[in-house]
Amino acid sequence: MEKIQPLNNHVLVKVKEEELKTDSGLIIPEVAGSDKNEGYVEAVAPDVPKEISVGDKVIFKDNPAIEVGHEDKSRLLLVEYTNIVAKVVEVEKI
Repeated sequence: MEKIQPLNNHVLVKVKEEELKTDSGLIIPEVAGSDKNEGYVEAVAPDVPKEISVGDKVIFKDNPAIEVGHEDKSRLLLVEYTNIVAKVVEVEKI
């Protein structure tokens, strides 16, 4: 079994992919979906600040990222830490 360990201020993000379907059964391509820049942190480089950790849901800029294939066939991206613009957190009230 292999593990991807990001280096040089990168974060490995598993992209949130959901098949969107209309009520009539049409499948909407992921490119048209609004969640293409959201995902879950799978691994972080040692030099990434502790505010981002494995399991966090993050939103990142639509900048070039490195797409990597892996054994489980999920869509994984290596994103520079500075391209992460937000962390999604659960709250009781807004």
